Amino acid sequence: MDDASLLAAYDEQLRADAEMGSMADVVRHGPLLWGTFHSGRGFVSYQSLGSPTEAELERLIVDTIAHYETDPRTTEFEWKTRGHDGLPALDALLRKHRFVPDEVESVMVGEAASIAMDVPVPEGVSLRSVTSREDVAAMVSMQASVFGDPQTIDERVDSTLQRLNDPAAPGVELWVAEAEGRPVSAGRIDPVRSTDFAGIWGGATLPEWRGRGIYRALTAKRAQAALRVGKTLINSDSTEFSRPILERSGFHRVTTTTPYIWQR
Repeated sequence: MDDASLLAAYDEQLRADAEMGSMADVVRHGPLLWGTFHSGRGFVSYQSLGSPTEAELERLIVDTIAHYETDPRTTEFEWKTRGHDGLPALDALLRKHRFVPDEVESVMVGEAASIAMDVPVPEGVSLRSVTSREDVAAMVSMQASVFGDPQTIDERVDSTLQRLNDPAAPGVELWVAEAEGRPVSAGRIDPVRSTDFAGIWGGATLPEWRGRGIYRALTAKRAQAALRVGKTLINSDSTEFSRPILERSGFHRVTTTTPYIWQR
């Protein structure tokens, strides 16, 4: 598949409804979907906004803020933008209404079969999937040290186990690379229901273990897991640290995404 075909598959299958699967509540408003997680955090998605005027676009933003302001659970929500949507006024309008842009990420898409090739790892490193609370806690603790995540470890472990054991999300797997009796790299594979896709998320490697092919090997293992449940495409929102690794694994950068965060 060429880049245009990969982007078309991403737009058709992974936007709007596909992003609402884990929400507690979803409200449709014109082209927008307003989702609210169980935690109360909000998330705005859409497949396309078409070609609105600046006034029409601003009205959608104002309506969205009003919706989340009425929900006492919601202290913040995310409006997820894509770089290829052709909405040059959107950035300024979101900033005008107190949204703060987060880091721009690359949307990476690849064919699972081309990514699933075994990659050798350094001597003393082993790869495996994990399911026990003890193993998940060790994995989450390592990821938190890499990401500087302020959320408590227990909360992260509980939410990760909930996702792993959710009957509505079959095929989720957690993979770790271990050395010297501890996780040194980890990530999740998350099949998306009713699509050809599985997403890879949470990829993290301890700084002293980077540059040895470990993350590429974990990516290949997760692609193999995706193929086992019938998924043919893999996607990831990637920072500039992991983008080159994913490109070497067979991913294509099809667009960019920027989260804009509104806080009460």
